[in-house]
Amino acid sequence: MKRYIIASACVLAVCMGVLYAYLFHGFYPFDVFASAEVEYVPAKQEGDKIYLNKDGKFEEFEIKGVDLGSGVPGHFASDYAIDKETYLRWFKQIQAMGANTIRVYTLLGTSFYEAFYEYNQGRENPLYLIHSVWIDDYSQNSHMDAFDQDYIGAFRNEALTVVDVVHGRRFVNLGRGTGTGFYTKDISQWVIGYILGVEWEDTTVVYTDEMDADKAGYEGEYLCTSPDASPFESMLAEIGDDVLRHETLRYGEQRLISFANWPATDPFWYPDDVIDLFSKIARVDVEHIVSTDKVQSGQFASYHIYPYYPDYLKYVPELAQTQDSSGQVNTYYAYLKTLAEHHSMPVIVAEFGTPASRGKAQEDSNTGRNQGNMDETGQGLAIVRCWQDIKDAGCSGGIIFSWQDEWFKHTWSTMANVDLLKAPYWSDAQTSEQFFGLLSFDPGTERSVSYVDGDDEEWKAGDVVSNKDGLELSMKYDEKYVYLKIAGENVDEQTPLYVPIDTTPKSGSTTCEDPSLSFSDAADFLLTINGRENSRVLVQERYEVYRPMASGLATGKDAFSNPPAKDSSRFLPIKLQLRYKFSEDTLITDAPDYETGKLAYGDANPDHEDYYSLADFCFGDGFVEVRLPWQLLNFSNPSEMQIHDDYYEHYGVENMKIDSMRIGAGLGNSTIDMSEVPLEGWGTKVTYHERLKKSYYLVQEMWANGRSTQAILDEAGK
Repeated sequence: MKRYIIASACVLAVCMGVLYAYLFHGFYPFDVFASAEVEYVPAKQEGDKIYLNKDGKFEEFEIKGVDLGSGVPGHFASDYAIDKETYLRWFKQIQAMGANTIRVYTLLGTSFYEAFYEYNQGRENPLYLIHSVWIDDYSQNSHMDAFDQDYIGAFRNEALTVVDVVHGRRFVNLGRGTGTGFYTKDISQWVIGYILGVEWEDTTVVYTDEMDADKAGYEGEYLCTSPDASPFESMLAEIGDDVLRHETLRYGEQRLISFANWPATDPFWYPDDVIDLFSKIARVDVEHIVSTDKVQSGQFASYHIYPYYPDYLKYVPELAQTQDSSGQVNTYYAYLKTLAEHHSMPVIVAEFGTPASRGKAQEDSNTGRNQGNMDETGQGLAIVRCWQDIKDAGCSGGIIFSWQDEWFKHTWSTMANVDLLKAPYWSDAQTSEQFFGLLSFDPGTERSVSYVDGDDEEWKAGDVVSNKDGLELSMKYDEKYVYLKIAGENVDEQTPLYVPIDTTPKSGSTTCEDPSLSFSDAADFLLTINGRENSRVLVQERYEVYRPMASGLATGKDAFSNPPAKDSSRFLPIKLQLRYKFSEDTLITDAPDYETGKLAYGDANPDHEDYYSLADFCFGDGFVEVRLPWQLLNFSNPSEMQIHDDYYEHYGVENMKIDSMRIGAGLGNSTIDMSEVPLEGWGTKVTYHERLKKSYYLVQEMWANGRSTQAILDEAGK
């Protein structure tokens, strides 16, 4: 009996050990008999082309992809809150758009892999997947060089985990910023390759190359380096070699290998002007990473490249005036072509696109494909033009960034103005990074509470907050906008209309110098409706966020010395900072801005043929509708009704909570009476519904319907 118990215990221990190895390390008992023979290659590289395995025959494959994030409203990306049903719905829409590939950035929750497996079952033309391997921000921005075990070790572990996951043989518990759970669905037949890494921090690359100069060069079984390889490139070769070895020995398969890159660490040497102006100090060249004869899949080069950033080639004389097929100067095309000519392998633009946001962070000096302040049609046309540039440059495909909008994102130009920990709970139209998607998340379960479209059917008697001097003022709000309706006999496009708004008790003025007005309460903002082309929101100068948070870069002066008076009667245009520009002659930096408080006229109802997604106001018969983004009114977190406190008391943005605001409407011929409107946040309980943007349908015309890019642009007059 004793021997039986001991034997049983031993068998149980062995079984538990095997189970642990299988779940946590992807180990399978038959792995001990594995050979180095490659039995299946889903896609391979030959020269600068990618070929897809279709029933044992390889056909040339052009990647038409979309980047898929992991965020939905009300959640951070790391919550992995997207369910299986949502993924299945999205996959159908993505394929209907004409895309053939999805790219994901990191190990997602199990629902993605289950949905991807189910969607592709029995499908003659499945969706394919390029799976990236993430490196967390701590590793990228800490004291470590890339050979630190907390860096390269975590990188290697994450890469091998992803390989096991796509083969359905891994359990992940408490992943560091990644999904967790039992990954049991084998989706490997549809996975064509891996992109290893992220947009490298240039300082990490340089630090590694300086600190580990003796580690240049790597000789692996599957990947090795050329004599010109840097230490950082050698580290990448080591990780890629580990991935190929792991998948070959354990699964008898190989996939395309790529290493993430972007302009900040591109492989080129630039003139001193670029080095000085852009701090272009690092280079990563995957041409220095060479496949051995044991590799049957191959490599491709992948880059995140946007038309507006950074425009290095503007400062390279021989390329600055490069023209595209339409005859327009186009340094985006020139950059893509330079990359394609540099590489002996396929080049994939793994991120490209523009955001359909109200706020703008940077301008494209050549083609107008800006980082923001583009409507949804403009976004789509920009994507079409980018795709034409990608093809003309000789690249092997591209991946649009991104499939869905992402409320949790922030942008360098506005991130100081908002509470980043509450970003998922409201949609900030001023933050360009949130609106790259082809799929929008609009507030409201089925529709938004109001549409600025000249039709007042959604406005009810309970929305009226003031009825004075012949003007009826109504107000409502949701997760994205404050909506106003002003009605009266004198409300038309020819008669100026003024709406003072009081939010903060810390400052404000009962008078305005220009235009000359007076108010019953101390106003912080002044909405002026003065025709289609001259309407704007002004801010009382004490409450202007641009001066304390951005003006120092433009003026070189201390914004906190001699602050404006709390009751100053000066109301100023609302400005937003843009990315620096440089003078080609003097190389003196310039910190430009633009008037983000100026209002755009149009129909903001997405169901209407003349829909204009940037519209801020629209006239109807005897009334005008207006929508104002929360951040434009200095709300840092409207989900809890948090606004900016006094900048000069706190030397920057600090939050304070309010429970009401005061607002009024007038024609300017007498003191404008203001009424109190209670405010109540919604906390974390957000409402939203999905909507395919106009840009989606333009991409569909190009990819699914096979319409030429030039025909699409010609029809739009671009």
